[in-house]
Amino acid sequence: MSTMPVGGLVPHAIENAADLIVRNAKIHTGDPGRPHAEALAIHDGVITVMGDDKDVAPHVGAGTKVVDALGRRVIPGLNDAHLHVIRGGLNYVLELRWDGVRTLRQGLAMLREQAARTPKGQWVRVVGGWSAEQFAERRLPTVAELNAAAPDTPVFVLHLYQSAVLNRAALKAAGFTRDTPDPRGGQIVRGRDGEPTGMLLASPSALILYSTLAKAPVLDEEHRKTSTRHFLRELNRFGLTSAIDAAGGFQNFPDNYETVTELAREGQLSLRIAYHLFPQTAGQEIDDLTRWIGMVRPEDGDEWLRLNGAGENLTWAAADFENFAQPRPEHSPDYEVEFEKAVRLLMENGWGFRLHATYDETIRRDLAVFEKLASEGLFPGGNRWLFDHAETVSPDSLDRIAALGGAMSVQNRLSFQGEAFVRRYGPGAAADAPPVRAMLDRGLTVGAGTDATRVSTYNPWVALHWLVSGRSVGDLALRPPTNRVDRQTALAMFTRAGAALTGEDEVKGVLRPGCYADLAVLSEDYFAVPEPDIAHIESLLTVTGGRIVYAAAEYEGLDEELPPVSPAWSPVAHFGGYQASRRAAPPGARQAELLGQAIAESEQHRQWRIARGLTPESASTPFDPCFVL
Repeated sequence: MSTMPVGGLVPHAIENAADLIVRNAKIHTGDPGRPHAEALAIHDGVITVMGDDKDVAPHVGAGTKVVDALGRRVIPGLNDAHLHVIRGGLNYVLELRWDGVRTLRQGLAMLREQAARTPKGQWVRVVGGWSAEQFAERRLPTVAELNAAAPDTPVFVLHLYQSAVLNRAALKAAGFTRDTPDPRGGQIVRGRDGEPTGMLLASPSALILYSTLAKAPVLDEEHRKTSTRHFLRELNRFGLTSAIDAAGGFQNFPDNYETVTELAREGQLSLRIAYHLFPQTAGQEIDDLTRWIGMVRPEDGDEWLRLNGAGENLTWAAADFENFAQPRPEHSPDYEVEFEKAVRLLMENGWGFRLHATYDETIRRDLAVFEKLASEGLFPGGNRWLFDHAETVSPDSLDRIAALGGAMSVQNRLSFQGEAFVRRYGPGAAADAPPVRAMLDRGLTVGAGTDATRVSTYNPWVALHWLVSGRSVGDLALRPPTNRVDRQTALAMFTRAGAALTGEDEVKGVLRPGCYADLAVLSEDYFAVPEPDIAHIESLLTVTGGRIVYAAAEYEGLDEELPPVSPAWSPVAHFGGYQASRRAAPPGARQAELLGQAIAESEQHRQWRIARGLTPESASTPFDPCFVL
């Protein structure tokens, strides 16, 4: 419902009246000092009052917007601790998302329809957020199926870190011929005649996949801004209000950061972003880090856009690959020489960092460098640093990380790659991949994220389901109860812990007076729904800094208006993003149930307004879950 003035009111003159009040809610605050509340008030983007209806009533003034949560669950805004949000935003409107699609048949139908509207010179690209294991068919599309669906339009379909499938037109557009050599760490699959078949394999490096994708057309600056705003709105749809951008390949600083920087200047970000810087070229990493240290410093920016540090790679030679369809790669025997230079440079200049590290073999070698620098007093230091992923980290390495003052960030990559991991390493190894419980038991800060968008989906509820259930999107049980976490702990990993990783835990990640007004009103009660339904939760109302940045169902129309998706042929304009199997406001019986609930609670709402000193005439105004005084 849209916001509307309520006739006949005589608003009180109140100094510093609330801009927004949320009432009639089941609020999980995340604050141990006051875990639960029923209402809160917001002024100037900050929570000012937390309590119940009578506590917030004195703060209703002229222009106060009051949202009736209808008894729904409200949580702190989610914070994805590892999301490639900047890169994802630059490309969002160009991508056909198979996130949440349950059958390959549906995915191919979407692809066929999109190919028919895609103009000459453009590609259809399916990039991340899905796995063959989520499909009823349990398989990838074939090259023949892509050729049939799009005989003339280039089609690129990325599958995890493992492979890509290209149709005939995409092979031509990318310039692959029988004479194209295989790049290092990658394979162009060829037929008996020596011609490329359309399959690209990471062996084990995904560079062949990402460098091929980079040959597709890109957006101009104005379209990049619109694309980013719509991607942030899509993240807000799931209750995300913050993210830590983990940088990544083909994300150059400052060029590829200009879009979010300009949106931040214009006040058009709907998601808080803390970003990292990632050296792009092997052999010049130290030069890049030195240059950046002279340009910017960690925490430069504001609460909407700020630098958090370096990584997730510091030197390319120290990176490992997470392609579980291939054996673990062996590093060069002397990568520590340049790696130590990079770490020393950062720590001496007050820069924190994050490190992509899939395997314990990598983590042990990195820790040896840190322990060497610890003898000089550089560890533990005041700089925040952490390991990402860490699927096979050992108990001994966790002890060493704790001793050196580090932290962890885990992602639900095995939601999508769990079956491949089990095939290679067995169910015993998968039970501890990653050892989330052991990390928490050592008192480590453990943030949670998705690693979207090129592998996992950006939907945080899929990750929360994985944390709680230990199951993949193909419903394979990976982690036993001893290595799972309860719902409250999982939510804390997606809120308070992420704020700690950016040094913002005093103002973000919980709902209490003085903290940022970042929250989500959920479609279902996260603490009460059956475990499988956690993955289907969405937000009905998302608030970031006191602004309503997403609104659906009864609240539809209360959020900020965005420009239309452009270009007009964009897959997002026609299909949207995540394909929910159960929408937050479904038609039919469920919609009738919601309407019945709203009507039943409108009498409580009327009585509340009368109690606030409103006239009987105004109190009888038809039910509206959001009104302005």
